[in-house]
Order: sequence, then C-alpha cells, then structure tokens
Amino acid sequence: MNTRWHVAAGLALVTCTIPLTAGTADATAGHGARGAFTVAVYGDAPYGTTPTDTAEFQATPAFIAAVNADPDVSTVIHVGDIHSGKQYCTEAYDQSIAALWKTFADPLVYTPGDNEWADCHKAAEGGGKYNAATGQVDPVLDPATGQPVDYAAGNPAANLDLVRRTFFARPGHTLGSDTLRVLSQAEVPNWAHPEDSKYVENVLWVRNGTLFVTINVPGGSNNDADPWYGAPAASPAQQDEAARRTAADLRWLDTAFALAHFGGVSSVVVTTQADMWDLDGKTNAHLTNYEPIVSSLASHTTAFGKPVLLLVGDSHVYRSDNPLQQGSPCTGDQDVCSYDAWNSHPSYNVPNFHRIVVHGSTIPLEYLKLTVSPLAHNPTTATSFGPFTWSRVTEN
Repeated sequence: MNTRWHVAAGLALVTCTIPLTAGTADATAGHGARGAFTVAVYGDAPYGTTPTDTAEFQATPAFIAAVNADPDVSTVIHVGDIHSGKQYCTEAYDQSIAALWKTFADPLVYTPGDNEWADCHKAAEGGGKYNAATGQVDPVLDPATGQPVDYAAGNPAANLDLVRRTFFARPGHTLGSDTLRVLSQAEVPNWAHPEDSKYVENVLWVRNGTLFVTINVPGGSNNDADPWYGAPAASPAQQDEAARRTAADLRWLDTAFALAHFGGVSSVVVTTQADMWDLDGKTNAHLTNYEPIVSSLASHTTAFGKPVLLLVGDSHVYRSDNPLQQGSPCTGDQDVCSYDAWNSHPSYNVPNFHRIVVHGSTIPLEYLKLTVSPLAHNPTTATSFGPFTWSRVTEN
C-alpha cells in the first residue's frame, strides 16, 4: 500500500469538501472557526421486545421533534442498532427508519449496528437455524406466504448491502437534512486495496478543529465468533466478511489519524456501534476479534497526544470511563461500573482517551447532548473530558 499517496489523496479530498461544510455550519450557528458546537448522539433505538412491539418506533417522531427543537444541536449521530435482536430484518423496516430520519432538521450520521445486518441470521431475528441432519439452513418462514421472514433469509452480507443501499446511497452525503458533507472511505482511491470502495458507511468530517470518524464495527463479536445460523463453525463467507471489513476499518483509522496530524486537528471523536469491552455474559475470547481495533485506537491515540473520545452503543447502559487506562474513574447506570472492563483486552496506559456508552433501548428515548468547545481544557470528570462536555436528555 502506498500510504503517502493514500493520505495525500485523502488530504486533497478533505480540503475540497470539509472546509465548505464546516464554514456553512459555523455561519448558521453564529460561531467562529473555533466556536463551540453541540451534537446529539443516540442509538440502540427504536427497539422492540417482540417482532410486533412498535412502542419505541411510535415514540420516535416525538423524539425527533424534541431534538429538532433543541436550538443548540447542529448534528445528530446514531451509533447503530435500529431494531432489537428480537425483531426481523426486512427491507420495509429499514425503509421505515430511513423515512423517519428524513424528518430530522439537522444532518444525521449513522454507523450500522449488528442487529440490522450481522445478527440477521439468528432465528430470533427471523433468519434461520442450521440443520445438522441436512447440513443446510432452515429459514424462518412467514406462515402467510411461505417465504423467509428476513431479507435474503437473514444472510448478513446481503443485509449489510441492503443497509448500504438504504442509508448510504450517495457517498459523502448524510441523512436527515443532508446539509453536512462528509468524506466516505468509498471516495478515497486506494490502489492497493480497491475493495475499500465498498465501505461507504465509514466516513469522516471536521468541525472547528475536531475530526469525527465512523467505522463499521458491529457489536457481539465483530461478526466473527458467532457462526451464522448456529452452524458448527464460521463459513468462509463469514470469515471473509469479518477479515476484509476489519482490515478496511483499520486503514480508515490510519487515514483519519494521519489527517488529524497533518491538518492540525485538536481532538478526535471515533464512533463505532460495538462496545468492544462488553463481555455480555461470555468469556474474554468473545472479544478477541475486537483487539486489532482496540490496539489501533490505543496506538493512534498515544501518538496523537491530544484528546480522543470514543462514542459507542451496543451494551445499552450509559457508561463514562477510560477503558485504556487501569483504574480510571467510571460513571454509569445499573452498577455497570462494577465490571472492570480494563481486563477485557491486554494492558494499555492511554490517559488521553475516553469512552461514552450511549444509553439506549428504553422508553423514554434519550440522547447524549455532547458539546465541543475547541479552546477548552476541561478536567476528566463524569461529564467532561478535554474540549468535551455532555449531559443526558430524555424525551418524555
């Protein structure tokens, strides 16, 4: 891979696209180039406890109206999981979420969650079950039609393609108001890895000296430790998907932090769906496939030397801490801090890193109101870290 050429191409594209976005947003907000701005972050929503539970879906229009009514918010980020692990993966449902998101008055950036693609193979989500006697998959069928309930019988790769067609049809564009121009990995030529052009969901943008970057890392096990359809072992297709996407994610992180170094960025915000430290009742081995991403974040953050904030969903319960530094203070709900997430991966000591797990899958719906004040140097507390301060907002 010609790293210098790849980064140079990225820099050229960023200078062409990002300043226009930042300038437009600043003018609208009445801020200067280093003025404060606010982002609303939510995820794991709307959720349902059964395939027919639409309570959170029905509550979403009022939630969107509340976010729209917040005069401080200028961008919305969804950290993935647009339905629960007990709801079906269908084209109609994905389109219904896309229609809801069009009503956001602000631009919305979305990174896919496991429930809308990586876990669609599971029988609980309407996929199917491996039949040991036949060596085939018995799909979950709709009794009315006799057809598979899930799109493409729950095939994760096909459902990820559906997510891309539905939510990422135009590379570099956002959802909601579509007034934020981002740079998609699909737009950055990489002659050594032309397959990176398919990862349209990985994007970055710069606002007032802060670089935001999203990478498609699904919860559960990075689509690696849970064989599709409950088969005895992961299929070659599953292994290939996980390996290629993880490699592309790592290259996108390399590009983002290279741009942060060259561009004089003062802080970085990374968004993934996966809470890569959450065991969810399983052993440490279930998190092994996240280690390349964790290691990359640790090394890049150390080299960057400035604040790096990680926003995730997946484990649903609000948490604020630094999982890359042993003994870091932790704030969270439901005794979530009683689990020492620092032990989930090899030892690191990265003080300029912080993670927030965005609360989700509950009514009332909630968003994290994240304010970035580029010139601030706040201490690390339950609600602040470097240029970042935040609070939780519920829609009653």
